[in-house]
Amino acid sequence: MGRIFEVRKHTMFARWDRMAKQFTRIGKEIAIAVKAGGPDPNTNPALRRCFQNAKSVNMPKDRVEAAIKRAAGKEMENYEEILYEGYAPHGVAVLVETATDNPTRTVANLRSYFTKGNGNMGTSGSVSFQFKKMGVFKLKPEGLNQEELEFELIDSGLEEMGEGTGENKEPILILRTAFNDFGNMQKALEEKKIAPISAEVEWIPSNTLELSENQAEEVLKLVDKLEQDDDVQKVFHNLK
Repeated sequence: MGRIFEVRKHTMFARWDRMAKQFTRIGKEIAIAVKAGGPDPNTNPALRRCFQNAKSVNMPKDRVEAAIKRAAGKEMENYEEILYEGYAPHGVAVLVETATDNPTRTVANLRSYFTKGNGNMGTSGSVSFQFKKMGVFKLKPEGLNQEELEFELIDSGLEEMGEGTGENKEPILILRTAFNDFGNMQKALEEKKIAPISAEVEWIPSNTLELSENQAEEVLKLVDKLEQDDDVQKVFHNLK
């Protein structure tokens, strides 16, 4: 019984840590969106996207409102969005999106993680050419005619549509657009009264690497370390 309790407790704490990290990430996205386009979601599509993403991770409404209020205040930090590039062990390409108020601290931390994880940081452009920056929209499939929707969204920049599973293994519909068509797709979905589960910009690898279980574990250990850093928003890689 004691062992089962310990496992459950560990799982619970891991879930809380992941949730706290998601709230911090979205809080920074809200800050950046408000600084760029103001606190009114009716005139700020980036902020509307933040609302959708906050809802997808069950971020409480009062925390979202507090983040907007802080971002609109003069004392709020100015976050700089910087993309860092590098290689994990066994040649796996890694992109690290950050939002930081201290780039010197951030780059020092990331370099340390890469070095200790048997990887190395690269220069700008050394890795990103292996990825395509895309808008990724996740929808609930219920009530949607997928064939009709695919045809109707082509003019809004739809490049790929497929089925997938969400965090709770529920079926979802995944739409991908070129990065430059992100706003067009967001507007098209709004006009159709379709509220995405989430709407994100992601780096999709052109090709993936397949490694042994032990090698993959080594890579994912570094990825996990990077994701835990407070300045890191998202980590992308080409591990299959």
